[in-house]
Amino acid sequence: PGDQEAGELGLAAVPGRQAAFRQGLEAAVHYARAVGCPRIHVMAGRVPLDTDRAAVAGEMETTFIENLRYAADLLSKEDMIGLLEPINNRITDPRYYLNTPHQAAAILEKVGRPNLKLQLDLFHCQIMDGNLSRNLEMYFPLIGHIQIAQVPGRHEPNSPGELNFPYIFELLESLGYTGYVGCEYAPKGDTLEGLGWLRSYWESRGLQHGGTSKAAK
Repeated sequence: PGDQEAGELGLAAVPGRQAAFRQGLEAAVHYARAVGCPRIHVMAGRVPLDTDRAAVAGEMETTFIENLRYAADLLSKEDMIGLLEPINNRITDPRYYLNTPHQAAAILEKVGRPNLKLQLDLFHCQIMDGNLSRNLEMYFPLIGHIQIAQVPGRHEPNSPGELNFPYIFELLESLGYTGYVGCEYAPKGDTLEGLGWLRSYWESRGLQHGGTSKAAK
């Protein structure tokens, strides 16, 4: 994430911070290796303060592509995947550089490395673009990780909001998604009580708690 006390939120697209980015990436790889985590979120970072986004867009993209190629080479030696997550700039972070899956997909195409993928957070995607079914279908080959939260409150999937998560989960299954779904939401209360939505979902699918089939028992 860079120097968060100084207002940084990632370094990969920030001009002039390439050395710090590489140092941070090496530390992340060290931690990921220790805990057996094969995927690392490579954070793009924020548009510098008092700077017009459009004026620096080209330089930031060039920096991002250069750093991502470096990251891909380093991660390939570890058999790891680098992930790019678009973060909405309407609610969460007005200055974050990478905002939509379309922008991320264009960057990934320019970088051209198979071990870099899209980390699609459906909360951010809904706020920026909506059209979740089509976006999931269109970008599915690029997706390396999914994250969820209800919109607009960013709470549990079964809390009041815009998204129909049972439908979304069935869509992911029909597309053949076999990866993890990260619960990147703020529980409205107790974390374990808040996971009641998951127990209910398992039961609706004929599964025991933990995702095992009742028939298999």
